[in-house]
Amino acid sequence: MKLFRSIPLLGWIVIAIVLGILLGPVMPAWLGGVFLTYNSIFSGFLGFAVPLIILGLVTPAIAELGTGAGKWLGITAAIAYGSTVIAGLLAYGVSRWLFTASMAGGGLRELGDEGGSGFAPYFSVTAAPDGAATEIVLSPVIDVMSALVLAFVVGIGLTAFRSRVIFRGAVEFRTIIESLIRRIIVPALPLFIFGIFLDLSASGAALQVVGKFLLVVIVSFALTLVVLLLQYSVAGAMSGSNPLRALWNMRDAYFTALGTSSSAATIPVTLASTKRNGVSDSVAGFVVPLCATIHLSGSMVKITCFSIAVLLLTGGDVSFGAYFPFILMLGVMMIAAPGVPGGAIAAAAGLLVQMLGFGEAEVGLMFAAYIALDSFGTATNVTGDGAIAMIVNKLTRGRLGEQAQQGADEEVELIDGAVDQRHSLG
Repeated sequence: MKLFRSIPLLGWIVIAIVLGILLGPVMPAWLGGVFLTYNSIFSGFLGFAVPLIILGLVTPAIAELGTGAGKWLGITAAIAYGSTVIAGLLAYGVSRWLFTASMAGGGLRELGDEGGSGFAPYFSVTAAPDGAATEIVLSPVIDVMSALVLAFVVGIGLTAFRSRVIFRGAVEFRTIIESLIRRIIVPALPLFIFGIFLDLSASGAALQVVGKFLLVVIVSFALTLVVLLLQYSVAGAMSGSNPLRALWNMRDAYFTALGTSSSAATIPVTLASTKRNGVSDSVAGFVVPLCATIHLSGSMVKITCFSIAVLLLTGGDVSFGAYFPFILMLGVMMIAAPGVPGGAIAAAAGLLVQMLGFGEAEVGLMFAAYIALDSFGTATNVTGDGAIAMIVNKLTRGRLGEQAQQGADEEVELIDGAVDQRHSLG
């Protein structure tokens, strides 16, 4: 039992993928149907939970950004959001350039259906009934876009009226949602991914998908390094520092995050590394804890690269006009992403379904791919926080005004109060 508990989530994901590929061709149809029934239940529940996840995470995230907000809190949040969106645009351009030739027209119009796996669920859980007798309807209480708009309305309203009762309720609801992700959705992922690859393997598509995704893994990792170089080039140009030396000074934060997969746990190391680049104590103490929860450029790179690959494989629309709104909305979701393994991709799942038209298999692949590169994304996120601190340090001349410092203290208190719930993993 202790051995099983010591295996990290990534280990279980790898085991699930390997077993799914190996057992797919020899799995009896009746047993395969059991696993596909489980997948249908999990997928239906995830579809029900996604709007609640968006509402529970985005509302307090927006409210917290406005609490005690001096202008520097807003400026720092805007810089972090801009950095995340630019990382997404870079990932989109590179993915279109490198993946189109090898993945477009892959023939996997619906993953797992190529040739037919021979497996079928005994009953299905769906949001919209189509009259099938073996169908259970589980409709979300609110659709994804309505949940997002409602979260914005309530969150912005809380910043204006400062209702302690509603704010406390929003924070407590976030705790419920984060527990839902941590205790139910994330532990159920390995078996869900096993069922997806079992189906893919039985239909003959598994090796093709895995082979193509290896290229995406390599490109995603390389892009995280490019993003850091760009961030520190801008920060170095603004502060008059050598960008490569500034990036090297953040090495302790990068490798600590690589080992811990937690931005929150890396905050003390990130603070010390940031100060090596000449950032004042007040600016570092303000920017680093804030950006640990709102700046996820590494996560944006991973989700963008893998979603483009899935769209190309399934013949989806990857035009800039269709994809750019997704990047903008994903940047918002990254601000609100909970800090549990797979938390960011769980928060983004609703956008993948609503805006990109992903189905059950596509979402499962995104979970598996995201978790595989989780630590590298976290390392990119926290190292990039140092670049933002350098920029803010230059803009404030190393001194935050009394109003901004008060806002920083309140923000740090909010983060400290939620740090056990939100270990940001990028």
